[in-house]
This record gives sequence, C-alpha cells and structure tokens, in this order.
Amino acid sequence: MPKFIADIDVMPMKALLDPQGKAVTGSMKNLHLSEIANVRIGKHITLEITADSEATASSKVDEACKKLLCNQIMEFYEFKLSEVK
Repeated sequence: MPKFIADIDVMPMKALLDPQGKAVTGSMKNLHLSEIANVRIGKHITLEITADSEATASSKVDEACKKLLCNQIMEFYEFKLSEVK
C-alpha cells in the first residue's frame, strides 16, 4: 500500500490577534529589521499516511486536521500531500 507525506500548516485566523506574532514584530525593530512587519506565527506538522490512494490519504489528513490538529474557531489549515517513493 502506498505511503504519503502530508505537510500541514496551521495558522491563526487573519481577523484574530496573534500575540506571538505581534511580539516578534516588535522585536524586529529592536534588531534593526524594521522592514519586517505583520509577523504571524503558526505551526507546521508532518504526517505519514498509509492509504490505497491519494484521495483517501487527503481525506484522512483533512479529518485529522478538523478533529485534532486545528482549532477551526481560531485557526485555519492547508496541506500538501506527496507520495513517498
């Protein structure tokens, strides 16, 4: 059965305050990097999935994100799936 790797990015909703990102944005000025602004901090998750097809693997990743990995009230997610060769 084929194996797939999912690279998932979970980020705070754009409409919500991101306190970590705001703190890092403020620190950029202290480091003389004032050209950098609007930092948003999220998380990157990698999963390995064994599935009979890419569609099935994609469905399982989507389910994992919705049920466990992402708080959809405050965050959104996107992922890229690739087959392990």
